[in-house]
Amino acid sequence: MSNTGYSKLIDSNQEAGVFRVARQSFTDMGVFQTERDEIFNRCWLYLGHTSELPKKGSFVTRPVGGRNLIFNRDAAGVVNAFLNSCPHRGATVCREIKGSAKNFTCSYHGWVFGADGKMRDLPGVESYVEGFTKSGCADLVKVPKLAMYRDFWFVCFDPDAVSLVEYLAGATEYLDLIADQSEAGMEIVSGTQEYAIRANWKLLVENSFDGYHALSTHATYFDYLKNMNGVLSQGNVIGFAKDLGNGHAVVEYTAPWGRPVANWVPAWGEERKAEIDASYQRLVDRHGEERANRIAKHSRNLLIFPSMLIIDVMSLTVRTFYPKAPDYNEVTAWSMGPSEEQGWLRKNRLHSFLEFLGPGGFATPDDVEMLEQCQRGYSNAREAAWNDISRGMKKDEPATVDEHQIRVFWRRWHELLQQARQDADPVTVR
Repeated sequence: MSNTGYSKLIDSNQEAGVFRVARQSFTDMGVFQTERDEIFNRCWLYLGHTSELPKKGSFVTRPVGGRNLIFNRDAAGVVNAFLNSCPHRGATVCREIKGSAKNFTCSYHGWVFGADGKMRDLPGVESYVEGFTKSGCADLVKVPKLAMYRDFWFVCFDPDAVSLVEYLAGATEYLDLIADQSEAGMEIVSGTQEYAIRANWKLLVENSFDGYHALSTHATYFDYLKNMNGVLSQGNVIGFAKDLGNGHAVVEYTAPWGRPVANWVPAWGEERKAEIDASYQRLVDRHGEERANRIAKHSRNLLIFPSMLIIDVMSLTVRTFYPKAPDYNEVTAWSMGPSEEQGWLRKNRLHSFLEFLGPGGFATPDDVEMLEQCQRGYSNAREAAWNDISRGMKKDEPATVDEHQIRVFWRRWHELLQQARQDADPVTVR
């Protein structure tokens, strides 16, 4: 890192109620490279959902953590994650985004691999030594670690990493709340949002579960809600922020919008209330009144450190992102819902996915503009050096409009960068 030790990136004083982050954290190339090495190369990262692989032979290809991967189900029904590079010369093996295949063929020299990654056909095999393929050197390379929790699949590129469940820590409670919205199982709805932001990835982390900015940045949307659902004020959003361990955090709250899982609002019409009430009763029958109310009536913005966000509001969005430069990151988002959902409920869910959180919706263009304005503001970082993240610092029960959840992220981020420095220079670091 250039000229500044990692200890200078965070200024935290609990007694004084002050928490500040150096703006250099968003611009420094050394910080960026260390993040790639020590966070994205070592933490568990979201790969995909079981519903994306509905049958044997199903596959999707996507970038995760700077790698291009094949996420598939083989002929035995086993879910795999392979590096999408031919072991011969490194060419991309599968160039389709999704589909079904018994085999993958590299178009460069014709090497053929089964859906289990094993070498199936080697053109000109007679020119290789006997038994060349038996060692596995000609097979597709698997990711070091692959694991699933409640149909959410994650990969990790550190073979010595802790188990996924240990890594997820308290975030499992919230993945359970999402998975339990459907008895038949949740599914990724067809269609993907992909866009880029000319701002640092950590700004997107902050913004994605920051309740403080909502009424000012998204004034147009909340004016719309007033017209649709009645009076709205900051007091209508009631909830809390929670540290879930390992850098994961959440804000959970009640809000005035409808939720297709089972939270009716007058804007949907009286004729649909009975259907929503029946859905709610089924949740009560399965989970009891208290948990059903939490599943259906509460919204939540969940961060699974470092770069998976589940925004479970008027629709349910799964969002991931990856930094390509200190001031540029690429975002992918999917809509998720109960697999049995049909008709106007599914239409409503997709409308909300586009209307509020989509790159052309009410919220995301506002957010992108603000994040890019922040990044531009960091050109002044030499003289105006710090971001303040102190709101609610001394509260025993921080609210959604406080910044407790953002501090959770930053403390874990700082811990990993400090550990990286210690590993690199154990003598001089104390």
